[in-house]
Amino acid sequence: MANILDIRRRIRSVANTRQITKAMKMVSAARLRRAQDRALAARPYAQMLTNVLRSLVSRAEIYDPETGEPRHPLLAQRPEQNILLIVVTGDKGLAGAFNANIVKSATRFLASKKGKNVEIETIGRKGRDFLRRRYPAAKPRTASSEAQAAITIIGEQIGVLNKVDFAMASELAQRVIERYRDEEIDSVYIVYNEFKSVIAQRLVVEKILPIEEVGVAGIAQAEAPGTEEKQRALEAAKGTGVSLRPPETREIDAAAARFATAPVDYIYEQPPDKLFRGLLPKYVGIQIFHALLESVAAEHAARMTATDAATNNATDIIDSLTLAMNRARQAKITKEIIEIVSGAAAAS
Repeated sequence: MANILDIRRRIRSVANTRQITKAMKMVSAARLRRAQDRALAARPYAQMLTNVLRSLVSRAEIYDPETGEPRHPLLAQRPEQNILLIVVTGDKGLAGAFNANIVKSATRFLASKKGKNVEIETIGRKGRDFLRRRYPAAKPRTASSEAQAAITIIGEQIGVLNKVDFAMASELAQRVIERYRDEEIDSVYIVYNEFKSVIAQRLVVEKILPIEEVGVAGIAQAEAPGTEEKQRALEAAKGTGVSLRPPETREIDAAAARFATAPVDYIYEQPPDKLFRGLLPKYVGIQIFHALLESVAAEHAARMTATDAATNNATDIIDSLTLAMNRARQAKITKEIIEIVSGAAAAS
């Protein structure tokens, strides 16, 4: 049986670990509330931008009446041979299976695009480290390399998720748009964790380019968490002040949507076609910005759930060690009593 002193040391060590994980849970909960507020604050701008574009679609000739081809290059659809995949993971660990699930979803997507050229842009250290061990960095293309399908990493963004900035998302969107306009790539996808609330989130692979319909997300893959994962997240969120359900905005969304379908003739300072061409790139930028905000919130939620589970496990270990210590102490006392009684019986 283990020494009582060793068991006490283990109990103190586990108790110290429990204090750390409990503090980490509260920190993650506070950051999650701020991330939810940021995502909610960015929603009205994205919603109104979408509604303005929908309104312009009905008033501008975005397709050639003779050929039926789109007049904006971001609407042009081509056979997928060169694909760009943006993978959004976290920079830190201790978030359960958050990063692993995103990487698995990206791996499944890559498997589904076998035989095509796929370029990967990583956002976050964890995804960068995993993919860099499996796929090479991009090299200058040659005639032989263009004929052979390959998966390469063309860029990485590390440390940008600590404070998500729209300027960074806009810059990334501009680079993506320029490459798509120059026909260097035929489609753009982004894989991230879509977050609405602690119990309403899913892993998605969303198609950004080409734009098939304004305001409608092109979901290529989606995977929702299981009932057990939702229950763990629900238990972890209790007492932290984190909202368990998405905010109720149906009335606001319905009022904003009426802008796009209102049967009135707006007076634009510029021609509708020119406005549409200028706003469509901003729409791509807000999609990437939206994905980054939701990924950050999902990471904090995953870390809150993981540290809560670690705290509960530490409590269970302390209870088990306390029981083992009490048994060892009781056995020691019993042994001493037997020795005393045996000695007294021998003396008599």
